[in-house]
Amino acid sequence: MLGIIQGLTEFLPISSSGHLVLFQRLFGITEPALFFNVSVHVGTLSAVILFFRKELRDIISAFVGGASRIARKQAGFREVAAEDDVRMGLLIVLGSVPTAIIGLLFNEAADLLFSSVAIVGWMLLVTGTFLWITRWVGKEGEGMEGLTPRNGLIIGTVQGLAILPGISRSGATIAAGLFLGLNRETAARYSFLLSIPAILGAEMLALKDLTSETAGVNLTTLAGAVTAAITGYCALVFLLFVIRKGRLHMFAPYCWLVGAGALILGT
Repeated sequence: MLGIIQGLTEFLPISSSGHLVLFQRLFGITEPALFFNVSVHVGTLSAVILFFRKELRDIISAFVGGASRIARKQAGFREVAAEDDVRMGLLIVLGSVPTAIIGLLFNEAADLLFSSVAIVGWMLLVTGTFLWITRWVGKEGEGMEGLTPRNGLIIGTVQGLAILPGISRSGATIAAGLFLGLNRETAARYSFLLSIPAILGAEMLALKDLTSETAGVNLTTLAGAVTAAITGYCALVFLLFVIRKGRLHMFAPYCWLVGAGALILGT
């Protein structure tokens, strides 16, 4: 069940952290063992890597080829950096910087917020509002030419703010991309590619607390990881379909409903 929840809410714009807090409160679920928690996140990380494997392969290939041409003085850095795949890779690195800074500075404070159902409720209402506003964003937008370093930093900062339980990472970053004038495809593509180092970095931080006693693969962790990977992949397919249709706002009423319920539960 936790694997399904993680897989669905990690990518659908309804906040995985917020749902974790609510499910723990409603059903008396204690914080899952650290290694299990890491395992289900590895499952969703595997899903996004598998889904965007072609894009990742193209980015890595472009970086290697560009570095080789620069080393042989067949091209300059500016020329190589202007190529779409290299540019996307550089912008992923750039956008990850504010995410990492916010995560490192406010990680402990965010952990304290996980005990507040009321905060989850308010943040879900905020998420729902931003999703609803996307219905008025024009259909046409810019592609890679609109993904500037400035926009990359803004989207990366928004991703960092999703450390608050109830703020959807995917919803916030895709909405931010749309508000900055990107087209649906580019906003979604950058959002999910940007999530890879964010999820990976968060799990590396969690791994430092693992010990030989708490780390170990068993059927429970395997079931959670596989389930999270499968449901996460399906959630990605569905969400990208919704985004292409311009229907991201359809998740807003759900966020408002669950947010209102959380406020009632938290009083």
